[in-house]
Amino acid sequence: MADDLTRRDFHRSLAVGSALVGLSAAPAVAVSETPAILGGKRSRTTPFTSWPQMAPNDEQGWMNVLREGKWCRLDGSHATEFERAWARTVGVTHCLATSCGTTALFTTINALDIGPGDEVIVPPYTFVATINPVLLQHALPVFVDSDIETFQIDATKIEAAITSNTRAILPVHLGGSTADMDTILAVAAKRGIAVVEDACQAHLAEWKGRKVGGLGQAGCFSFQASKNLNSGEGGAIVTSDTVLMERAISFHNNGRGTGAVSGYVRNGSNHRITEFQAALLSTQLTRLADQAAVRENNAQYLTKQLEQISGISPARMYAGTTRNAYHLYMFRYDSEHFSGLKRAQFLKALEAEGVPCSSGYTPLNKEAFLENTLQSRAYRRIYSSAELQASRERNLCPVNDKLCEQAVWFGQTMLLGTNRDMDDIVRAIRKIQSHASYLSTRLL
Repeated sequence: MADDLTRRDFHRSLAVGSALVGLSAAPAVAVSETPAILGGKRSRTTPFTSWPQMAPNDEQGWMNVLREGKWCRLDGSHATEFERAWARTVGVTHCLATSCGTTALFTTINALDIGPGDEVIVPPYTFVATINPVLLQHALPVFVDSDIETFQIDATKIEAAITSNTRAILPVHLGGSTADMDTILAVAAKRGIAVVEDACQAHLAEWKGRKVGGLGQAGCFSFQASKNLNSGEGGAIVTSDTVLMERAISFHNNGRGTGAVSGYVRNGSNHRITEFQAALLSTQLTRLADQAAVRENNAQYLTKQLEQISGISPARMYAGTTRNAYHLYMFRYDSEHFSGLKRAQFLKALEAEGVPCSSGYTPLNKEAFLENTLQSRAYRRIYSSAELQASRERNLCPVNDKLCEQAVWFGQTMLLGTNRDMDDIVRAIRKIQSHASYLSTRLL
């Protein structure tokens, strides 16, 4: 017990904890356990699974590229081999590997000929890379509020946000779960609008048995270092639209023609993947399915435990989600069930227990860089003051604001261990809740 705890205060916290612990039987927490942040024993003393995970075939694949001396995809074959394998995995006709997930999105937005004066529907709860390609094309992102229970874009609010300038809907399969694709695809078909899936966090996730990324006109993936399929940096575009793929291939290769067409045929950039990255992806892909199964098992086990703790609400999945990739394990934290313990205090106490955690995203629609972009010379030349002001007024997302105040994340590597690892997480949360009244007065 920490030296500065008074006997009266500490026993008061135990009394509150006794009532809270009684809400569930597993895993049990002794109310006498002092939270680690107050000097007690940590719930977990060993680190969670490290990442990336390497195997002999990774080294072999890398060394093959090194010895072959064909390190650029224009000379080698590893990128093509991975593209074929990933297209088969997703269930589409075409795949184009790119330098990262951002360039996959940027290339796709360009291939759809989205530009000045156009609007793209996006969620406010996502990484900035979702909207940067829209801004790079000098189009306007239109934010549609979040569904607080699923953390995904609220698909029921998309149609009301569509105007004559809307060219695409860009749903994000956040955390590895899926957006409500039936609603999104129906609205898009009705309005004749393209759907580009940001599946950067959703490798092997499924909607009604079909892999995400292959449901809309195109899907984009990231293979950045934290991702479930990892090559340090890397990305991919998947589609069954041959014309769209030809335009994407051209743009990502400095605007060169494809097939029998030679020379430069359009504007472009260099977003090519290297042979080293592609070789790593091919070897990492051999373990992806097994790792995904472990994450699913642990996530389902963890959810059953956390659902028994008042104030902890695991992210709900839509009925159509037949597989969650669990790049993130997400839940909402309600301080009212933790004696007013603020989320920042809860996270601090959880970290002290040996459980890495995060508060997640801040409201993307309120980031200062967005206003700076709208005030840039280029945007002021393209859009009138009235149009820019209307854009600001449309982009209010009050539900997402609340979500950003409540969200808590665990990373995907925490789900690669055993059910006992999940028990450690639950035990830590219960310990904090059992002493929340006292912690709320002592933690800054």
